[in-house]
Amino acid sequence: MTPSPVRVLSDDNVSQLLSLSALLPVVEAAFVKQGRGEVERPPRPHFPVGTGETGENPAGTALTMPAYLHGSDTYATKLAAVHGGNAERDLPTVNAQIALTDAETGLPLSYMAGTRITNARTGCIGGLSAKYLAAGDEPIRLGVVGAGTQARWQTRAVAAATNLDSVRIYSPSESREACAADLRDANELGGVDVQAVETPEAAVAEANVVVTATTSEEPVFPGSALDSGTLVVAVGAYTAEMRELDSETMERAARVFADVPEEAAETGDVSGAGLSASELTPLSDVFEGKSGRESNEEILVVASVGTAVLDAATAAHVYEAAEEEGAGREVGL
Repeated sequence: MTPSPVRVLSDDNVSQLLSLSALLPVVEAAFVKQGRGEVERPPRPHFPVGTGETGENPAGTALTMPAYLHGSDTYATKLAAVHGGNAERDLPTVNAQIALTDAETGLPLSYMAGTRITNARTGCIGGLSAKYLAAGDEPIRLGVVGAGTQARWQTRAVAAATNLDSVRIYSPSESREACAADLRDANELGGVDVQAVETPEAAVAEANVVVTATTSEEPVFPGSALDSGTLVVAVGAYTAEMRELDSETMERAARVFADVPEEAAETGDVSGAGLSASELTPLSDVFEGKSGRESNEEILVVASVGTAVLDAATAAHVYEAAEEEGAGREVGL
């Protein structure tokens, strides 16, 4: 018997098949399964690449991220790379490819561009956090620190998940102006007021949701600038050396949620504040109604490092849509 051909999906294919409004419930359901232990998520090895012969001065970090959701017809393996210097090359900081495999037979099903999938599922973390944890019923006033690709995706996902009223974007470079212009032109924001600002305090002040999406190794805004009731979603730091939030922000937080507590505890945001994994609340508890906001005055923090479970769920979602529409190209291996 000849194996079925593999469906190859380019970034253009993924773009046409993927919508944030449809993806948000997929990501939420994947979080719930992860919280219940109904997934396989082996440790993700990561290692420096592009070093000199001595192994020093790496150009970036490579990661291998496999995952399977119990009961799913497929499982996924993502090959990801994070290269901070790509911004200067006008290239994405994060790049990825995803291999989707039949869980019953082990046969390959699809090979797809994974960068957009990574960005979209990460954006959904901010969108869902804002939907469930923002204070009160007021429209969202979003402050964004960072002006790269993920800053754009976080903003789009918050707009897809909530009633977004305004966005203030800060970055130390002029990229903040370009980011604001891109988001103003984005049809999915529906004419939301988007402005670039000159200081991180100006981005954070009067915001009821703050998102940090940087590769910084130093806190990117002072915790004293936060208003009571603010939700802070930090998606940039994923190593012990990286840090976006200062100790005051963490100390002011009534609760700190994490997508993967044991991994988030190793980042500079959490370890720098002296917190351990046991002091973090799984974000999945919010979606199950086990935890959440208890008053409109609380400051809450969500620390995200990313989880391959979301990649597997998103890749399966995209593949199903591709099968229905006959998208992409079928090739034999």
